[in-house]
Amino acid sequence: MSNAKVLPLLEPENQGVAPCCPPLTERPMSADEAERAARMFKALGDPVRLRLFSSVASHEAGEACVCDISDVGVSQPTVSHHLKKLKDAGLLTSERRGTWVYYRVEPSVLAAMGQLLTSTSAAVGVRL
Repeated sequence: MSNAKVLPLLEPENQGVAPCCPPLTERPMSADEAERAARMFKALGDPVRLRLFSSVASHEAGEACVCDISDVGVSQPTVSHHLKKLKDAGLLTSERRGTWVYYRVEPSVLAAMGQLLTSTSAAVGVRL
């Protein structure tokens, strides 16, 4: 006998969160949609931010304490600055627990960005 348990599926917490923008092949973006998408991609355009984002996204349980993700080659105040930029761009959410802050990737935004990029690459024949 296996000790494995079947867990029920949970509904996503952010059902009401609208994606950042439509796939590029669906219709032209509005000015507001382009502004939101540009803010997210600009935030990810910095190598340290991209490493921090990847660290949070790949961390066990989908969230990471700031104390666990600070080893990216810059000082702790700089890490905090970059995490704030990612949060301001809508890519991360955070929650304070005692003296530590825990960060999570915003799943609906990540899915929308992936959809935007996937549809674009398929339209121009690019393999990612």
